[in-house]
Amino acid sequence: MRKISIFLLVLFSISTFNMFAQDKGAEIEGKITDFHNNIKVGETIIFENTNSGKQFNVVSDDQGKFSVELPYEQKYVIKIKGFNEEKYYTEFEIPALQPNQTGLYFNIDIQIEMPKLFTLDNVYFDTGKATLKPESFKELDELFEYLSLKKTTVVEIAGHTDDVGTDESNLKLSQDRAESVRNYLIKKGISANRIQAKGYGETSPIAPNDSDEGRAKNRSTEVRLVSE
Repeated sequence: MRKISIFLLVLFSISTFNMFAQDKGAEIEGKITDFHNNIKVGETIIFENTNSGKQFNVVSDDQGKFSVELPYEQKYVIKIKGFNEEKYYTEFEIPALQPNQTGLYFNIDIQIEMPKLFTLDNVYFDTGKATLKPESFKELDELFEYLSLKKTTVVEIAGHTDDVGTDESNLKLSQDRAESVRNYLIKKGISANRIQAKGYGETSPIAPNDSDEGRAKNRSTEVRLVSE
């Protein structure tokens, strides 16, 4: 699988305030950007309780901002939800309120660098054809949900084959398969101008084509970030 590492920096500031009653949780507000300070829209930030495993999810708005209330006297892990995975980053603790406090406020600034490329590991086609097999739909539906949150993101669906067959037939097959994935997402509701399709045939192998295992790795469908 071709992947690019995700990096994250979390900055905290904590203050007390007298605006909320004690029966409410601590107020968490923040902003998520990349390392060039470009705002990240539609990112799912997960606060997971380290004791119970309960998750509090929030999605960044069109300004990259988010807010959530979390119970006191608990430890939380901060995660960012990527496509088909959650990335663990850091944890922090919300202390108990002191007698002279009526609330706690946390400001959390997050900087991330998300992958620009990932492989659809569970997308399958009929042999020698561009017809999607039904077992592909689950992962494609997850991709649809992921892209639905990122309303301005443009991606390329990249199709790849092994070296069995002619260069011309492999190029056409990879293009047709990329188009099949694109059409599936468009029918689900993603705008056509946000999805490009390109077949690379056998020109970009990630493994030698001298074994069944190597050829299987080279028959792949990837998603590449074009713009956000």
